[in-house]
Amino acid sequence: MKIEQIYTGCLAQGAYFIESAGEAAIIDPLRESGTYLNKAQKEGAAIKYIFETHFHADFVSGHVDLARKSGGTVVYGPGAKADYDFHEATDGEVFELGKIKIKALHTPGHTLESTTYLLIDENGEEHAIFSGDTLFIGDVGRPDLAQKGSMTQDDLAGLLYDSLRSKVMTLPDNVIVYPAHGAGSACGKNMSKETHDLLGNQKKSNYALRADMTKEEFIKEVTDGLLPPPQYFAQNVAMNKSTAIGLDQVLEKGNVALDVETFEAMANHEGALVLDTRHQRDFIQAHIPNSIFIGIDGSFAPWVGALIPDLQQPIIFLVDEEREEEVVTRLSRVGYDNTLGYLKGGIQAWQEAGKEIQTMQSISADEFAKDYAAGNINVMDVRKPGEFEAEHVENAESIPLDYISEQMDKVDPDKTYHVHCAGGYRSVIAISILKSRGLHNMLDVAGGYKDIKATDVPRTNFVCPTSDK
Repeated sequence: MKIEQIYTGCLAQGAYFIESAGEAAIIDPLRESGTYLNKAQKEGAAIKYIFETHFHADFVSGHVDLARKSGGTVVYGPGAKADYDFHEATDGEVFELGKIKIKALHTPGHTLESTTYLLIDENGEEHAIFSGDTLFIGDVGRPDLAQKGSMTQDDLAGLLYDSLRSKVMTLPDNVIVYPAHGAGSACGKNMSKETHDLLGNQKKSNYALRADMTKEEFIKEVTDGLLPPPQYFAQNVAMNKSTAIGLDQVLEKGNVALDVETFEAMANHEGALVLDTRHQRDFIQAHIPNSIFIGIDGSFAPWVGALIPDLQQPIIFLVDEEREEEVVTRLSRVGYDNTLGYLKGGIQAWQEAGKEIQTMQSISADEFAKDYAAGNINVMDVRKPGEFEAEHVENAESIPLDYISEQMDKVDPDKTYHVHCAGGYRSVIAISILKSRGLHNMLDVAGGYKDIKATDVPRTNFVCPTSDK
């Protein structure tokens, strides 16, 4: 028996390859089916099953394409509805895979069809669970994504409480927990950076698995502090229920070199968004006017999903050489299939053609400290609300990058802003968006709050207002 976790850091997502006696199963695959086909070929195994723990909201799965290429059967839990053929498992159904068995445990709560898959090894021992978004390391799945009709997030949280206690917590402590996500995913709020653990450890350390926890306490704690989900989540669910085109077709259309004139025409006359995926320092030094920066070396796909509302938006992009296919692939993972090509020769070709470029003013934390000491500056903090509340520059204004489009009215075009995030990545994204909308009085603070903390700039934490009662 072989279990391999295939972890994708950008999405904080874990897919799984399981093999026994020449038969393989894939759990929660990403869009690119080649990864799993190659692993099966290397192991000399045939893919028999493609198990989905639920309809994913934060990425587009490659299950349909993988099933077509491998001959494997797609399996979902009870109640799943989709536009393609799949096997709807019943609660407790057992699937044989070589010398092992995989048992479907219906665990609704995160979504109604959410299912945990229990692996029973060659000796008949309960060895591991693949818990999807039902149970994470340190957390559980958010219950607000699958609300339908009269079904509220509290109702779903109540179902999750029951699922965990009747189906998961009854399993032996030495069962390994393999979740679908880790720290950085928006599918939970308190996930560990660890990507697997023993169930016994989670029973001791995971706040949601406390033995003495009532259902009312669980519902309150699990739903408290939930931020609105990224806008692309609902669209990804819809794609996962339909027959999304294969990655091969997306690459054929998107991994195309465009000359300067064609690139410019697409940007100016065909409504294509210019996405700059290089490092932020390169964007700061020179970029195409109205282009949006989201660097490939950060949390690229989730930020694209959070900030570009239309999955059908035509996208053309700038990229470092030999990373073109990577950009198209990572965009497709969150449903952006309308990529039309990249600028051949990059920013250098653009400049050599005599086209306009812009720069961004960036200052060090020490320079920021001098400006702050001189007084009367406007500090924009684009970190997440929790980061801001933990500690922030005194008198800074919180405009989280996640919601920058909804808070544009807070930005005064007549003022100059010193913009920072935690380390310098998100601030450049934010300024690029503001610049594309005609707001140019922005200074990036390089190194972000990490470097600001090393200066004498006064800082404070968030203080809840006192009650008048």
